Amino acid sequence: MEIIPAIDLIDGKCVRLSKGDYNAQKTYSDNPLDVALMFQDAGLKRLHLVDLDGARSKHVVNHRTLENIASHTDLVIDFGGGVKSDEDLKIAFSSGAAMVTVGSTAVSQPELMYEWIDRFGPGRMILGADVRDGYISVNGWKEDSKLTLNDFLNQYTAKGITRVLCTDINRDGMLQGPATGLYRSILKDFPTLGLIASGGVSCVEDLTGLMEAGLPSAIVGKAYYEGRITLEQLSQLANG
Repeated sequence: MEIIPAIDLIDGKCVRLSKGDYNAQKTYSDNPLDVALMFQDAGLKRLHLVDLDGARSKHVVNHRTLENIASHTDLVIDFGGGVKSDEDLKIAFSSGAAMVTVGSTAVSQPELMYEWIDRFGPGRMILGADVRDGYISVNGWKEDSKLTLNDFLNQYTAKGITRVLCTDINRDGMLQGPATGLYRSILKDFPTLGLIASGGVSCVEDLTGLMEAGLPSAIVGKAYYEGRITLEQLSQLANG
């Protein structure tokens, strides 16, 4: 299973929220590049970089931090948060993102998302499926849509999407375990999907459980920052 460490950005700093609540913010580092370099030195290959300012502002904000990390590491970065327009997508890719995660725009402007998939290829687009009580949530998790997870996945796999980053919002940042049952259900319906589990990972056992459930990839954030999972453990899982 591919281990993908996460860095969430507010004001250019590495932070974490609880359940997406901007009032429940904790800063872990003033220099996200230092954090990214630690991940790289541990042998990790990927990075999930989230522009929380962008998600709230509805346009990309922390692109200079993306550029700084991309230009000083070899990490394969997927970038999300605030990608709402052609200009946002252009900024993300030109700043060094290998892939871009798109959630809210895929809900509100599907024709635009289809165009991006056609233009850049499904390999560079990750569908962000942020789920609360079975429905897709949008705009920095502040609003719930009327679109069910299953309908959302059917809609975009039909358009060629192969990677989906699925977050159970009620578990994110809570260190109470991932939504393994939900992911099993998704993989049962979409067995070839490149599903990325996100939210709730609290310990190494959570990651091994996801691995046993057949998850191709999993994101680790708060558990690492709170010292519940060590860099050495992440390295061992990622590199066998």
